[in-house]
Amino acid sequence: MNDQTAFIPGLELSRRFYQEAVRPLLQAYYPNLHHAAALIGPGSEVLGFDTPMSTDHCWGPRLLLFLGDLDWPAVREAVHETLARHLPPQFLGYSTHFSEPDPQDHGTQLPQIPQPGEPLNHRVEIHTLRGFCLDLLGWDMDTPLTAADWLTFPQQKLLSITAGAVFWDEVGLEELRGRLAYYPQDVWLYLLAAGWARIGQEEHLTGRAGFAGDELGSWLIAARLVRDCMRLAFLMERVYMPYPKWFGSAFARLGCAAELAPHLQGVLSAPAWQEREPHLCAAFECLARQHNRLGLTEPLDEQVRRFFGRPFRILGAERFSTALLAQIRDPEMQQIAAHPPIGSIDLFSDNTDLLEPTEWGEKLRRLFL
Repeated sequence: MNDQTAFIPGLELSRRFYQEAVRPLLQAYYPNLHHAAALIGPGSEVLGFDTPMSTDHCWGPRLLLFLGDLDWPAVREAVHETLARHLPPQFLGYSTHFSEPDPQDHGTQLPQIPQPGEPLNHRVEIHTLRGFCLDLLGWDMDTPLTAADWLTFPQQKLLSITAGAVFWDEVGLEELRGRLAYYPQDVWLYLLAAGWARIGQEEHLTGRAGFAGDELGSWLIAARLVRDCMRLAFLMERVYMPYPKWFGSAFARLGCAAELAPHLQGVLSAPAWQEREPHLCAAFECLARQHNRLGLTEPLDEQVRRFFGRPFRILGAERFSTALLAQIRDPEMQQIAAHPPIGSIDLFSDNTDLLEPTEWGEKLRRLFL
């Protein structure tokens, strides 16, 4: 990208790159090759959050091609080489040639200017659907999804598959995205219950810590509760959460954000627990109203109340958790819900080294078996 190149959002750049540069080559050299083309997987542009700042690394004309299981081993290298030899070195002002992945920097690739006649190190990744799912989720797409699978798939990975855009599909990519579009009903109920249970564990502690003179501890607990409220809001609107960099940006797109966000911001900006508590209570009541609008349980009291005889107010979030767990009908989920609801991997860990590798999958699934 040079200083005069107008910024084009990555999804639009990828769509045009496929239609105007990649697809004509596929039609010319492999006219009978069934494939899908998309921009999914990691990347801010997949979520629609990229800006001109995003263009400095791992960004540019790129896409994913998916071939059938039989075609992939026979033609993958040939397709890659054809694109390396015949794609233009620039597309709409952006280089199509990239550095090799830097193993010391999370595989970062930088846009570069190729030497004359040099094959392009392009970023058209060629996969099969099965291989892509195994690499990203550790799941064989030919096997049925279990409750334990759903509960150990990080939401940011499910979002990376179901967000983005598909430009062409002859191999079942849209069907795969449909399978992963959102949690099955009873898994969703369980996750909602776990979200409420987590709030119930700490909703009285902001005031208690502050009352003891620990304002820093009170603020920290309140900040945790703010995040729990936001995560519950994503669940209520049946939207997968992104990774932390875009968590707040994605939250702002939720339907409840206009009502809920000012209260959450008030919690974080309040200098003392007495000013913090009213904002937390308002946020809890907002979520309680949203719960009742979902109609998943009998209507529950939406008003905060005293925590025993102490000078702190709580919603009593455990009531919502208990009511939701009672609605679960799937035998597999009932067995899981017979234990305290720990929720999915996203609720009990935010450690990148646990969320990203697939090698933990089998061990994590044992939590729910």
